[in-house]
Amino acid sequence: MTTPTAYDVVVIGAGIVGSAIARELSGHQLSVALIEARNDVGDGTSKANTAILHTGFDAKPGTLESELVHRGYHLLSDYAEHTGIPVEHTGAILVAWDQEQLDALPDLKAKAEANGYQHCQIIDAAAVYADIPHLGPGALGGLTVPDESIICTWTVNLALATDAVNRGTVLLTDHRVDGVDIGPDTTTLHTTRGDVVGRWIVNAAGLGADLIDALFGYQRFTVTPRRGELIVYDKLARTLVNKIVLPVPTSRGKGVLVSPTIYGNVMLGPTSEDLHDRTATGTTEAGFDFLLSKGRALMPRLLDEEVTATYSGLRAAIDHGDYLIQADHAQHYLLVGGIRSTGLTAGMAVAEYVRDQLAEAGLVVTPKAALPDPPRMPNLGEAYPRPYQLPEAIETDPAYGRIVCFCERVTEGEIRDACHSVIPPTAVEGLRRRTRVMNGRCQAFFCGAEVQALFERETCQESRR
Repeated sequence: MTTPTAYDVVVIGAGIVGSAIARELSGHQLSVALIEARNDVGDGTSKANTAILHTGFDAKPGTLESELVHRGYHLLSDYAEHTGIPVEHTGAILVAWDQEQLDALPDLKAKAEANGYQHCQIIDAAAVYADIPHLGPGALGGLTVPDESIICTWTVNLALATDAVNRGTVLLTDHRVDGVDIGPDTTTLHTTRGDVVGRWIVNAAGLGADLIDALFGYQRFTVTPRRGELIVYDKLARTLVNKIVLPVPTSRGKGVLVSPTIYGNVMLGPTSEDLHDRTATGTTEAGFDFLLSKGRALMPRLLDEEVTATYSGLRAAIDHGDYLIQADHAQHYLLVGGIRSTGLTAGMAVAEYVRDQLAEAGLVVTPKAALPDPPRMPNLGEAYPRPYQLPEAIETDPAYGRIVCFCERVTEGEIRDACHSVIPPTAVEGLRRRTRVMNGRCQAFFCGAEVQALFERETCQESRR
């Protein structure tokens, strides 16, 4: 039996944080493997969040989370410009609905300033309604956060993972870790697809991070799956809201919001329900009843609009008040735990922090002399031109003029490109995250069969190459 190659670093988990870490480390003279239990990158927690690029204005000052969200906001904003990740700088308003919430606004403004964000302003009810005229009655005032933005979380994850692979990372999907052997110089990860050996192991497994941590002998935290259900309204609702409408946050999170999405829809949610089942991503009648009651107060007219989709995601809540990033020098093991939903924004800064922690632990981290350009990602945002709107693209390649999914205006050319990309989809669901196909109001009723046929044709062609 051949002994597996020993990588300098093996990163467990190909969500946004794990992909960002692999990308950062593979920019150095290191051999890196990125392993993922599922059959695609970004198929866990990272695919189903509220997709907001946070300024970090309301993080707890002095925490590692505050530091890394603040840094990550600027890193990801710059990276989005270079890679074409769609971002809309909509801004946000926290709306106070009672006197207690109104009285909390000065402290929230002071917290933002302590976090290095100086642009929040307290406004009165008249100014709130001037900005959000369709807001429900009863708002007493608000706090503006001009730099909160909406972003495509799918494209963020795929861009980081693609960049990592282009830099030399070996991506291994369908590799669920179920055991470890820790040796003096290397650790062997036993996975469902064979052993993977690394000199350093980085645990960025999200919902499974505590289970992996236990394999290294720790019992320092417990992940509680926190389900968030959301309702997505049709694009015709987009004129009702042009900013992110936030509640005044509580200890359980930011609460129920109304937000435009990068795809031209409007989102209501999420709920916040602690569970035991780490696979419970189904939606519930109770969750929808709760969201509709909140939506009725927040923006009554929104409930008259058509619902395009509903979904839920699981956040990796932990019994710890901050990010948990710690290195075990003896075992050559580093934990990245408790990153929660802010990991979308903080991911690239977390990666820098991990790099520095590994360097302090003795790993030689030498930048490569040259790196490939960042990948240019296909635009999934509604605010930017899409292939079907570009005559020059269609003239060059008529496949960009053949629309397959009419709800989302996705073309045959986009489906083909996704199937032949650096990290192609392994199933139609992955194609959805790369193109928006089947994501519209008909939810694949009209285009599903044709999309499946195209996917199978392009996948077969790729396998014959």
